[in-house]
Formats: sequence, C-alpha cells, structure tokens
Amino acid sequence: MIIGIPREIKQDEYRVAMLPVGAELLKRDGHKIVFEKGAGLGSGFDDAAYASVGAELVDSAKELYAQAEMIVKVKEPQPEEIEWLRPGQVVFCYFHFAGSRELTERCLRKRIAAVAYETLADEYERLPLLTPMSEVAGKMSIQEGAKCLEKPMMGRGILLGGVSGVGPANVLIIGGGVVGSNAARVAAGLGASVTIMDINLDRLRYLDETMPPNITTVYCDPHAVRRYASKADLIVGAVLIPGGKTPVLIDRQVLKRMKKGSVLVDVSIDQGGCCETSRPTTHADPVFVVDGVVHYCVTNMPGAVGRTSSQALCNATLPYCRELAGAGLDLFVDKSEGRAAALNMRDGKLMCSAVTEAFADLPRL
Repeated sequence: MIIGIPREIKQDEYRVAMLPVGAELLKRDGHKIVFEKGAGLGSGFDDAAYASVGAELVDSAKELYAQAEMIVKVKEPQPEEIEWLRPGQVVFCYFHFAGSRELTERCLRKRIAAVAYETLADEYERLPLLTPMSEVAGKMSIQEGAKCLEKPMMGRGILLGGVSGVGPANVLIIGGGVVGSNAARVAAGLGASVTIMDINLDRLRYLDETMPPNITTVYCDPHAVRRYASKADLIVGAVLIPGGKTPVLIDRQVLKRMKKGSVLVDVSIDQGGCCETSRPTTHADPVFVVDGVVHYCVTNMPGAVGRTSSQALCNATLPYCRELAGAGLDLFVDKSEGRAAALNMRDGKLMCSAVTEAFADLPRL
C-alpha cells in the first residue's frame, strides 16, 4: 500500500502523524511511504530522519494526496486538503465529525473511508488512540487555566495553589475520565482545592480511592453543576461522548452566576464543547470573555507540545496503522467491533451511530 504522511496545516499544529521508526517498520512490512517535506519539523524530526529509513520525500501535499492510497495524519482534513481527497481513499486521523457539520458534509461528498482515531476501541472498550492526547490535554488544561487566571490574561489574579495564609483556587473538573483525572492530579499537585464531577458512580468511587486528599468527588447533576460552578475559580470541561456531540452542561444562566475573572477551559470543544458560549479558538488567539468569564477553547491543545504529543500519539497509532495497511480496510473492520467503530463514513454514508445522532438528516448505512 502507498501510505502518505502530509504536513499538518491546521493553525498552530506542530504534531506529525508518524515517527521515523514508524516509517521504517511500515517500509519493512512492504509498504511505500510518501512523506511531505517538513512534516516532522514541528516535532523535532527532520526530513533526513525519514529519508534514511526509506521514505520518499515529496515537495507538496497535493502530490502526496494524488499518490497515496491511505493518508495518515493527526487532525481532520482542512478545506484545501479535502479538495485533494478522492473516492475510496482511506484517511486515518482524528475527525471529530460531530463537532462540525461542514467537515462531515464535505468528506461525505468526497466518498472517502474515514477511519477515526477517536472512536477506535480495544477489546476492553477503551479508546486507545484518544487516550494519549487526552492525557496531554488534561495536564495542559491546568497549565493553561492557571495562566489564564493571571490578571494580564483577564483572569481574577489568583495563584492556583495559594501561599501561606492565602487559600488556594477552587478547581471544578466536569468529567472523570482520562482528561479529568489527569487534570485533577496536576491541579492537586499544585495545591488547588479540586472537585471532580461525573455521572458514573463506579468511576467516582475509584477516583475517591486513588486521588490525593485535596480532591473531592461529586455526582454530576444540574443542581450540583450550578452550585459548584458559582464557587469555582477554574472549570475544566472534560466531558466525552465517544464520537458524539458533547452535551451542554454549563448554560448561559450558570455562566452568569460564575465569578468575574474565573476561567473555563473547555477541552470538549473538539466535539462541540460543554458550555453554551464555547466556540473554537487557536493557540495564537486562545481566549475570549463572555459575562466576565475567560473562555479557553483551543481545539488542538496537544499540538502546542508537538514533540511530546507526537511521540505519545504514534506509540498508540502505529500498531493499528500497520494492521490497517497490512490487512486492508475490509479485513481490519471485520476483526473486531472496536475496529469497526473506527469507520465513521464510507462511500458517502455515515457509519458511526454517534455522528448520525448529531446529523440525523445526512446519508447513513
């Protein structure tokens, strides 16, 4: 199979979808690797590293897309990339279709086979290709949130962990999964007073047993959200519906009750966001203020730490990439329900139930 690795062109995206070792192993498997020049530079991997393991370097993405039978990338195809896609081409990346009707419709028209990192599940129903970036985003959410609490960033002027004689910030984390638990550990480590909310009581029991003593667990219901949001200095939205649109848990009325200068980091923004007023932002222009609340809604948070993120992502994706390239799409999706769940669309029709729920009027199988 001819596998193309293009340079990521989404704003402030520095990750690369394959490390040199991945290119080498796929080459050994008998595949041809076509690599766009400069694709690895943002993560600290130069072109020579890929050329040395047998990858064919090309000057332009258009040339790469024209050759490749399978495209492996990080973020969803951008508008100009979608123009280069062709029917039947396998695209393996993060799509987050439920968060963008325009992206979904344009990819349907191209009749590609969209294999999404974020909905691929293993035999334990975990999401192995989403987990590493969720770890990064969870840890970064506190890092960025703490910065946004500073007065020059329009925050309240609060140090997250406080100091002797001055209490710490109150951090509310909505969602106790991978993002939420990583955010909680970092916030607790900095000395904040942390509350994690979730609707899964078993998960809350586990977190209660394993988290540091300055972390409290609370069942997530509308009354609890309103009560704790009004006390929070920093809220992290860490809600996940695999492949589906994130439910709005913080509406405008809740927002109006929050402290002026408090911060909302909506990690769920890829799937639409868990706050009514959230909208996608970039690393270049990451925040905006609504009702006195600073919103940080960057859609590709891990892209800012490209070297760490690329290594973590590629450690997870490479085995599946080799399997998909070696077996072909049909055998790959037939192998397990979890692999079948990764196929979000094919031949102009949606195949992921969570995406069809978000866009009930679009063609589906």
